[in-house]
Amino acid sequence: MKRRSFIKKVTGAGIVLTTSTLSAPAIAKGKIKWKMVTCWPKNFPALGTGVKRIVDAIYAMSDGRLDIKIYGAGELVPAFEVFDAVREGTAEMGHDAPYYWIAKHPAMPFFTTLPED
Repeated sequence: MKRRSFIKKVTGAGIVLTTSTLSAPAIAKGKIKWKMVTCWPKNFPALGTGVKRIVDAIYAMSDGRLDIKIYGAGELVPAFEVFDAVREGTAEMGHDAPYYWIAKHPAMPFFTTLPED
């Protein structure tokens, strides 16, 4: 009987330790600030204003824990270097058109409206 009670105690302690570690992800510890770079100027009709709506929606859905700052074309990186900026870690997010990346990878036309040759 002692062995069973020992196994129950060890299992219970392991479960408590695991759930306490997993229930406190990094996002719950504070506010996260990300950068988003775009290929167009800030507040550019349609594309620039759409980015602002996306960022506002993410902020609202995360209860203000994920704060994203938008950088228009040329503010943080040049307009056509958004893909490279995100890949290199200069910014966490990018908003541009996938057909700008066709030279980066041959599968990119699948994410755009351009016909493939």
